[in-house]
Amino acid sequence: MAAFPEVFAKMPESDAPFCGIRMRLPRRPTASAIFTEATDAASAPEYAHGAQWGIVVDGEMELTIGGATRTYQKGEEYTTLARVVHGAKLRPGTRVIDVFDDPDRYRPRT
Repeated sequence: MAAFPEVFAKMPESDAPFCGIRMRLPRRPTASAIFTEATDAASAPEYAHGAQWGIVVDGEMELTIGGATRTYQKGEEYTTLARVVHGAKLRPGTRVIDVFDDPDRYRPRT
């Protein structure tokens, strides 16, 4: 069985009373999670930040990590190590979940 990436290990465990299940809370002060939905074709220019793990929930995303480009589809996971340059192109309707090893990677819109 595959384990979640290291970024999850830094998150506090939940106090949920379930036997045989470990649940981690993606919240401050160790990490943040974001749920992304592309309403149009979209792209993120290449940049770098802390470690990131993600999964494509629906649709398709072209991701370039450290100069290598690959297309990820529904159900596929990806990991970007800290300070590795990367960028993405999302097709309309694509949905992804990303977890960042940074509690302030994105802030609420005001």
